[in-house]
Amino acid sequence: MNLRNPLLIACLFVVSASVCLLPACSESATEVRATKPAASADSWRSTFAIDKKNLISAGRNPYFPLVPGCKVHLSNDDETVVISVLDETKVVDGVECRVVEERESKGGKLVEVSRNYYAIDKTTNDLYYFGEDVDIYKDGKLAGHDGGAWLSGEKGAKFGLMLPGKPAVGDKYYQEIAPGTAMDRAEIMDANATLKTPLKTFTGVLSIRETTPLNAEEVSPKWYAPGVGMIGDDELRGVKVEEAR
Repeated sequence: MNLRNPLLIACLFVVSASVCLLPACSESATEVRATKPAASADSWRSTFAIDKKNLISAGRNPYFPLVPGCKVHLSNDDETVVISVLDETKVVDGVECRVVEERESKGGKLVEVSRNYYAIDKTTNDLYYFGEDVDIYKDGKLAGHDGGAWLSGEKGAKFGLMLPGKPAVGDKYYQEIAPGTAMDRAEIMDANATLKTPLKTFTGVLSIRETTPLNAEEVSPKWYAPGVGMIGDDELRGVKVEEAR
């Protein structure tokens, strides 16, 4: 998951008449409770208590519906990111994950396509991130692959926590754990923020600050509306939501 894009991170949304109204969906080693805040102000959680038998490829985190068919468009000036939850899965690190595609365009030209892999814990609604594959485009043609791509279980990489089922302000955790490649981490700043978008002004918004120890200057704010999903990514704002069919 690129700090510039997120993801993100993967679909999102119910807004007014054109919004995606999503029902909740449902489907071994043990480590530290995923919804428990960090032990100290300076610690970033990098291990999470899961039973892989509880991880499923479709479901609903309070701030991130993982439901095939949903799609959101984020835009700002000449940049657009379209995030789609695909009717497709991929097994990563022994877990069936949902594929969430992000397509980034600048000036109307496709520049990047990432396939992100997510699974949700049906007992806690914690959403976990298992990696990504990234294609780079130039003049509409595939030009290469992003060096930041990673997969949990390969080359020392481990899955991270994308969004907890019960977010707590001050919680700090890793979303990506691929040493030397991708180490994005998130800090929950506010669980009752307000954000204006072309769709509407959202309240009760979850505000997150993403950083990485690989680049101290890289900071990316994200916003998630309850029951909707991502509505803001840096300067990008939600401009269109497509309903699942």
